[in-house]
Amino acid sequence: MAARGRGWLWLWLWLHHPRAASSSLSHLPYRKQALLASMGNCLGVETTALGDSFVDVLFFPDPAMPCKNFHSDKGCTRKNCKSIHDQGSSLMTLLGYLNGSKKTMDICVFTITCDEIAEAVLEAHRRGVKVRVISDDGQAKGKGSDIEKFIDAGIPVRDDNARTYMHHKFCVIDKKILLNGSFNWSRQAVVGNAENLVIHKDGPIIGRFDEHFEHLWEKYER
Repeated sequence: MAARGRGWLWLWLWLHHPRAASSSLSHLPYRKQALLASMGNCLGVETTALGDSFVDVLFFPDPAMPCKNFHSDKGCTRKNCKSIHDQGSSLMTLLGYLNGSKKTMDICVFTITCDEIAEAVLEAHRRGVKVRVISDDGQAKGKGSDIEKFIDAGIPVRDDNARTYMHHKFCVIDKKILLNGSFNWSRQAVVGNAENLVIHKDGPIIGRFDEHFEHLWEKYER
């Protein structure tokens, strides 16, 4: 108990030091950042944890799917188009991140059935981005799955081949951007479900997801 008390005293002094109070914890390992941030909050001290990596959060559902004609060169000419004409919708924002990939795209998602998202992945592959996909084996074989499109295009795909679920929903782009949340890559998630997708950029949490993807990639090798 005495040692624990000294630890809390040290933390209180460190967090209340003028330089410490204004500094980030980003130079520390991720787990220590989270621990210190949590302890600091208990002491009523606000800390800058996780390397200031948070960028944005997207909420679903969108009111409708994006209009393919509107986003083409010719534009949409339909008078009563029921699709979205909005570049700022959650799906269009997600597609913007996928379309902005330059070197790598590591996808680890339970369900991939949304053709608009699948096309962005395929387009990234066609322009030379190294794409890898991990998915749940049952979902990969399900109706409407886009996994076969990826395999036919030459994208490496692995699944868990297990009775349990590979239930992750994250994507690491260029090892710099993390997309992670409740959001499955399905049309139901886009326009039906209440979902979220949190976006991080250039923070240490991205390295943790990158490491876990590599772990799963090796684990599911057959």
